[in-house]
Amino acid sequence: MQNAPIVIMTATMLTACSQQSTYQTVSGETMGTSYHIRFEYADHSSDAASIQAAIDERLQAINDSMSTYQENSTISRFNRLPAKTDLIIDDDFIQVLTDSQTVYQLSNQAFDPTVYPLVRLWGFGGQMSIERLQSPPTEDDIAKAKQWVGLDKVTLNGQKLSKSIDGVGLDFSAIAKGYAVDVIANTLHHDYGVVNYMVEIGGEVATLGVNDKGEPWTLGIDAPIIDSGVKNRTVLTTLTQPIGEPMHLATSGGYRNSIEYDGVRFSHTINPITGWPVANNAPSVTVLHDTVALADAWATALTALPYTEALTLANAQGLMAMFVIENPTKTGFDIVQTDAMQQKFAK
Repeated sequence: MQNAPIVIMTATMLTACSQQSTYQTVSGETMGTSYHIRFEYADHSSDAASIQAAIDERLQAINDSMSTYQENSTISRFNRLPAKTDLIIDDDFIQVLTDSQTVYQLSNQAFDPTVYPLVRLWGFGGQMSIERLQSPPTEDDIAKAKQWVGLDKVTLNGQKLSKSIDGVGLDFSAIAKGYAVDVIANTLHHDYGVVNYMVEIGGEVATLGVNDKGEPWTLGIDAPIIDSGVKNRTVLTTLTQPIGEPMHLATSGGYRNSIEYDGVRFSHTINPITGWPVANNAPSVTVLHDTVALADAWATALTALPYTEALTLANAQGLMAMFVIENPTKTGFDIVQTDAMQQKFAK
C-alpha cells in the first residue's frame, strides 16, 4: 500500500458552473472520501437522481470488492486466506490487480499493494512521529516484515487468486479511487451517452468534452504547503484538457503528513524496496495516463522514490508527469515536467 488514504486531493475544478439546465451536478461519499460529478445530460430519459443511484450502486460494488474496512469484502477474505488456497474474484478486482501488476513491474516494484506490513511496522497508519524516526525498527525487523511484501507472491489464474506464503495481503487504496473514477466515467459515457463530464473522487479526475461554458475542463494543482487544507489551499498551476481528448489525472503527495528530522524531510510513504520512509521525495506528483487507475498507481510509485530517481524513472517510462518540488532557497516551489508532459502541453 502506498498510503493512499492520506494522499492529498490537489486537483480541483476551477471552472465556475453556470445554471444551464442540461448540465447537472451530483455528489456523495465513497471510499472514505467524497465524489463530485458534473455532466451534460440532454436526453432527459433519466433524471439526475436515477443516474446517481446507478453510480452509487456501482461504487458500492467496488467497495464490496476492495475495501479493507469491510470484513466480508473480497480483499478482506483474500487477506485472511491461507497460502496456496484459491479465491474466486470479481472482474473489478481482476482489472485493478492486473493494473497493479503492470505498474509494479514497470516501476521496479516502487508501487506495491502488499506493502502494508512495513506501514504497520513503522506505525504510519495515521501520522508520522519524530519519536519513531529517532527509534526506528531494526534492520532485522524490516527484513522480517519484507518477507510478506512483494506482489510476485500473489498469483492470478483466470478468476482464481492465491498467495505463495501465509501473511501476504493486498491493499488497493492507492489505485482503487482512480479505478472508480474510470468506472463512473465509463458508466456516464456508455450507459447514458454523456460526452461532456468531469468525474472526481478524492482528487483523482477524469474529464471529457467541455464544461457548461463550452470550454475544455481546467483543473488546478495545489501548492504542496505543509498544514494547508481545503479551506486555505493555494493553486500553483493549472492543466487544461486537450481539445477533443479525454484527460485522466491523479495527484499524490505526502506533504501534509511529513516530518523534518536531522535536516531531512521524511514522507509518510514507505519505499517497499528499502523498507524505510521516503526521504527527499517530491512533495507532489501529478500523472496523466490512459486511465485514472494507472495515473493513480504511477503517482503513488513516483512519490515512493527520491525525487531524482522518480524523475529518471518517469522519463524512462515515457510518463506524462509533473513534479512540484521546493526551490533551492526553500522560499517557494518549482514545477518540473517530464519530456512527455512538456510535449503534450507545449504551447
